[in-house]
Amino acid sequence: QVHLVESGGGSVQTGDSLRLACSASGVTVRHYTMGWFRQAPGQEREFVAAIFRGGGRPYFSDSLKGRFTISRDSVKNMVYLQMNSLQPEDTAVYYCVGSSTIILSALRSSKSYADWGQGTQVTVSS
Repeated sequence: QVHLVESGGGSVQTGDSLRLACSASGVTVRHYTMGWFRQAPGQEREFVAAIFRGGGRPYFSDSLKGRFTISRDSVKNMVYLQMNSLQPEDTAVYYCVGSSTIILSALRSSKSYADWGQGTQVTVSS
């Protein structure tokens, strides 16, 4: 059974950085497409980034590219989301997600991911 646990969220000021971590068990992250979604109050879940299984090519939301990076550590079986220049609009619950079967065309759809963590809150104050 796949189990994803996020950590690293918190409250920061505008312009600060945070690194979220996702610990995976029951799956080898290298063989799994891993990603991050976020959900702000009253809004739908939004694709943030993903790292494709195998070669590990990263994909980002167009609006976040340049500020956020995604990486994985196959030894520790972890996936990370580095978030820089945080803005108040980045405030949301951030979820780690995974899928063994997702295809590229479905990468940005939350319905494509079978496995979800519990989420970690990120709050950015101005």
